[in-house]
Amino acid sequence: MEGRTPTKIAVVGGAGAVGASAAYALMMSGLVSEIVLVDVNERRAEGEAMDLMHGAPFVRPVTVRAGTYDDCAGCQIVVITAGAAQKPGESRLDLVRKNTGIIRDMVPQIARVAPNSILLIVANPVDILTLAALEASGFPPGRVIGSGTVLDTARLRALVGQRLNIDPRSVHGYVIGEHGDSEVVVWSRATVAGLPVAEFCAQRGSDCDSQMQGQISEQVRRAAYEIIERKGATYYAIGLGVRHIVEAILRDQNTVLTVSTLMTGQFGISDICLSLPSIVDHGGVEGVLMPKLSDEEVAALRRSADVLKETARAVGL
Repeated sequence: MEGRTPTKIAVVGGAGAVGASAAYALMMSGLVSEIVLVDVNERRAEGEAMDLMHGAPFVRPVTVRAGTYDDCAGCQIVVITAGAAQKPGESRLDLVRKNTGIIRDMVPQIARVAPNSILLIVANPVDILTLAALEASGFPPGRVIGSGTVLDTARLRALVGQRLNIDPRSVHGYVIGEHGDSEVVVWSRATVAGLPVAEFCAQRGSDCDSQMQGQISEQVRRAAYEIIERKGATYYAIGLGVRHIVEAILRDQNTVLTVSTLMTGQFGISDICLSLPSIVDHGGVEGVLMPKLSDEEVAALRRSADVLKETARAVGL
């Protein structure tokens, strides 16, 4: 790492499936020189760190170790994946209250030792927990980021690419609003190779009618449920999503990502965190963009914000 400033990142919740997958993706990326795994299950965190560290000869120089909140000191980014899972018979609101409490307890301890860090919230419900972390940290809004609909947007691109038999990297579009059931797929701005989806389909003789769009929107919205039903949890894709966000920050890329951040009047929405296309650089969220939306999409986005605000009020945010 000679000639470079050492880059240190902590993953809080690093012993869980999402945290460990994010750590693995970060280790493979070559972006960081030190990864600290923090978890209430200290022994499991030590095991994950040992397992990852044994792969060090296969990647760029990196140290992976287990630690405590105090070991977040000096971190450029602290990734928070820690949170309770929903138990049988437990309501979603019960889960939100529990995880909000975890954030309120955890974040001040992190902010105390890493006051200049960027907090990247990945635990769910991510929009509510991003707002809770913002309040608990006292950080400027741009330095408290939720993973938001970065994963939903990736799912949209992957599914459109699969349906149209085209590289998903040539598909561009956004999912905005809540990372959850009220999310909004912005079909009015979706393109393939720079062409509106309908125009691309017309040239290729494919079917891209409203029924297809509705099917894909539902697949995106239901994706986590379908995966959890089959394997119990989702973690690989979000691990890669975390790596993508971290790269945008560390490399000061000014990348446009649908991260969750505090709204300050966009589309008439304020005082809640949700996802819109946002410019992400070394300081976190540098700015929030307002794409031209159809009237139906604006209405759906505002409904999504209302859903989040109702939940936020219920947990005292």
